[in-house]
Amino acid sequence: MLSAFEWMVARRYLRARREEGMISVIALFSLVGISLGVATLIVVLAVMNGVRGELIKSIIGLEGHVSVYSNSRGIDDFDAITQKIAALPNVKSALPKVEGQIMASYKGTSMGAMVAGMRAEDLKQKPLLISKIVEGDIGAFERGEGVVIGQRMAEKMGIEVGDELLLISPEGRATFAGLVPRVKAYPVVALFSVGMFAYDSGLVLMPFNEAQIYFKLTSGEGAGSANAIEVTGADPEKAREIAREIATALGASFRVYDWKSSNSGIFQAVIVQRNVMFLILTLIILVASFNIISSLIMLVREKGRDVAILRTMGASRASIMRIFFACGAGIGVMGTIVGVALGLLIAFNTENIQLWLESMMGHKLFADELYFLSHLPSKVEMSEVVTVVAMSLGLSFLATLYPARRAARLDPAEALRYE
Repeated sequence: MLSAFEWMVARRYLRARREEGMISVIALFSLVGISLGVATLIVVLAVMNGVRGELIKSIIGLEGHVSVYSNSRGIDDFDAITQKIAALPNVKSALPKVEGQIMASYKGTSMGAMVAGMRAEDLKQKPLLISKIVEGDIGAFERGEGVVIGQRMAEKMGIEVGDELLLISPEGRATFAGLVPRVKAYPVVALFSVGMFAYDSGLVLMPFNEAQIYFKLTSGEGAGSANAIEVTGADPEKAREIAREIATALGASFRVYDWKSSNSGIFQAVIVQRNVMFLILTLIILVASFNIISSLIMLVREKGRDVAILRTMGASRASIMRIFFACGAGIGVMGTIVGVALGLLIAFNTENIQLWLESMMGHKLFADELYFLSHLPSKVEMSEVVTVVAMSLGLSFLATLYPARRAARLDPAEALRYE
């Protein structure tokens, strides 16, 4: 612990006089560098957490926690299989789906898309979709009168509610002239916008029965087939365990994927970006810590005579070391406090700041095609803030050790002789 005398001397040294202005400027740069490094690191970690959370929310909200596929073309007894899966522990719900890749076309504009055929009662179990209908009537979908597409797809193709969207499937029918693609037009009854570019620009929701007909999964008798079963568990983090339970219950004739393995590429990219940014911003704090070393070394050289007088008056080497350690630590602590305050302020207001900057600049800051999301989410984890604070203070304290030891080892006789 520092004594009142040591605190007084340390504060006096930090308030440099006019002839010591360069020391004060270097100390100020050190403080600003640490503040910016800490603030930026907190904001980046919060944004990365927010992006990961939004991706997970969107993916499991639209695709479920686990997907089950048959090794054959379709699942004929899908209702029985669905009930069997729903009866397993940790499974909250299971619903059959018809999935397929198609080409969507409207007035000469074409783009690839994924069709998801669902029952109306199953669609109601997806609040992420139902609550994001921005135009049209979802009741028409429930009556089987048309399809629902993403708002960005509608904007790209220039299609509006009520227009007919042409769907082209590569799995056509064989004729004497060769393979003819399957083509059918469906009216667009509603538009959705979930905030994730991949879905808003490439997903077509179709009534389950109509999807069976379009993808030729109907049969002369019975309910036809599904080609996928979407499973939602009680806890998304236990999806891998649920997938293993389902695979054991159904046997080798089915393929089971959890949401983590199905989207591993996206999440690995987010993790790599997060780690790289953490390393780069840590280097910024490290550079600022080296500025503390240079400013304290200059302060020791400037205060050599003062140190010698203090030593002759009875101050111990440990006391001198604590004085200069307090000078460097004060810069590190103040810089860290300012950085945390600034970082949290920005992290809690990222979306407002984004909207303000976009209104000032007149264009979007982040392209949805590159960043998957249409907004910049943020989620502050206090454990990460504590880690950043500990790292910043640790680097700052380490940076003060060498100059403080150098000041403590200064020989009073030598210092006064050269003065």
